Amino acid sequence: MRVILAEDSTLLREGLVRLLLEEGHEVPAAVGDAVALLEAVAEHRPDIVVADVRMPPAHTDEGLRAALEIRRRWPGTAVLVLSQYVEKRYATELMSGDVEGVGYLLKDRVAQVSDFLEALDRVGAGGAAFDPEVVRQLLARTTHADPLGTLTPRERAVLDHMAQGFTNASTAAQLHVSQSAVEKHVNAIFDKLELSHVTGYSRRVLAVLRYLGS
Repeated sequence: MRVILAEDSTLLREGLVRLLLEEGHEVPAAVGDAVALLEAVAEHRPDIVVADVRMPPAHTDEGLRAALEIRRRWPGTAVLVLSQYVEKRYATELMSGDVEGVGYLLKDRVAQVSDFLEALDRVGAGGAAFDPEVVRQLLARTTHADPLGTLTPRERAVLDHMAQGFTNASTAAQLHVSQSAVEKHVNAIFDKLELSHVTGYSRRVLAVLRYLGS
């Protein structure tokens, strides 16, 4: 894939460039701020962008706002946020829209390089990859009663795996149940959250995220 990196830490940025090149990816640009990121995407039209959240000049949410702009201007470009922080306002916006080709990982929780590469491939192929801690922090913002409260413990466990972008087969393997059981739980979740009429992969993540406050 053609990958553009946006990371203000020179050491981390160069390390990621070398890793991606070794894996056979092309890296037409690696930049250190959000303005340069948008310029690079406009010039090179990559398959996927890997971006930090906090970058110059203010080191607040520049990278995440740039990711939203990329999704708006170039909807075919996948975006994988790789950060130490969960910037809740814009993360909710990013994850509550069309989440095909969207991911959000926390640097400190990527235990293996292979985990990062698997998430990169999944997001680049049009899937989703969300760290469960990101999902939990965003869900913690919602204190009012909502249909999520009607889910059983097993349905919540399935929903947690769905929100991370796992398939039914992968969820079944991790929860040690049959795939047909997972499919029944998924259908029950969609019914309870009134998502049965929604088509496409995105409803699997929207089942968790659509009720988040903005």
